[in-house]
Amino acid sequence: MNTASPPARRLVLASKSPARLGLLRQAGFAPEVMVSGVDEDALAVTSPQELARVLAEAKAEAVAGRPEAAGALVVGCDSVLEMDGRRLGKPAGAQEATARWTVMRGRSGLLETGHCVIDTVNGRRTSAVAVTTVRFGEPSDAEIAAYVATGEPLHVAGAFTLDGLAAPFIDGIDGDPGNVIGLSLPLLRRMLAELGVPITGLWASR
Repeated sequence: MNTASPPARRLVLASKSPARLGLLRQAGFAPEVMVSGVDEDALAVTSPQELARVLAEAKAEAVAGRPEAAGALVVGCDSVLEMDGRRLGKPAGAQEATARWTVMRGRSGLLETGHCVIDTVNGRRTSAVAVTTVRFGEPSDAEIAAYVATGEPLHVAGAFTLDGLAAPFIDGIDGDPGNVIGLSLPLLRRMLAELGVPITGLWASR
């Protein structure tokens, strides 16, 4: 009797984020990366949380429609930081990043990551948003200047990272740390289950 496990489903990440790719690899997956090319500034959505969801859906849809994604499970994500009801995405430059950190220090914000999963085999899909509270520390002006000079905050939502150089400036979080990095694995598990796909069946080595 052949008791070999069926081959794992292809998992495609519709994002160029190395942090999201790293999270999936650390959790035992071997995702393919297909960058969506979606213009994040082209969608006019007022609610930061809704914008995160809509962008995640747009990224997943753009990749799921490609012939090379046929048969795969496509995951799209997008993160925004909400503070005072405003969306804070990637800063436009060093000056904006500096101003952003001057406002954020000593305060809390909501890191909201939209997730969308599309099963290209049957067209089924699901989307949701994970929210984590981030409590910022109080870096000095000199520390902010040094951090901005590294260039890191110019490439990430909210102008900070939890797994990079900004980590010493984050006092704590309330919620899923992976969500702050860019992808909530517990939420992904629930979404895959909703589509009838056990997450353990996607592990690269079983």
